[in-house]
Amino acid sequence: MLPDEEATLRLGAALADGARNGLVLHLIGELGAGKTTLVRGLLGALGHRGRVKSPTYALVEAYDLSRLHLYHFDFYRFKDRSEWLSSGFQEHFGPDALCVVEWPERAGDAIAPPDLELHLVYEGSGREARPQARSPQGEAWLAAASSRWRSS
Repeated sequence: MLPDEEATLRLGAALADGARNGLVLHLIGELGAGKTTLVRGLLGALGHRGRVKSPTYALVEAYDLSRLHLYHFDFYRFKDRSEWLSSGFQEHFGPDALCVVEWPERAGDAIAPPDLELHLVYEGSGREARPQARSPQGEAWLAAASSRWRSS
């Protein structure tokens, strides 16, 4: 359960354990569910000290960290999969970057499946996080994050 913003930041920070280039994380949830807040927690735990803004209008924000090249995407404004196909963003998905995608469903089936998918769902006055590993690498990532999350 994520009762407040601080808990969402801690969950993001837990995802720093196991985060590495070559992985893809899909964040799914309604507007205001905490997707960007979670990314802020992840980036902070990875050593980023600057501002973390939602890429809703820019579509992507890039962060070069000591060991990672992280791309934070937001496809909320995509109307259909053709916008993903013409965006040129495919080149960022590969072994040299960690890609975090908000609103991946807006790219349809054109975007590759994630290693880890995280649904943020409103639950009463808070939110619930429902992670699901989609690859062996995602299973390892989720195990590392779960270990840190339980100890926080």
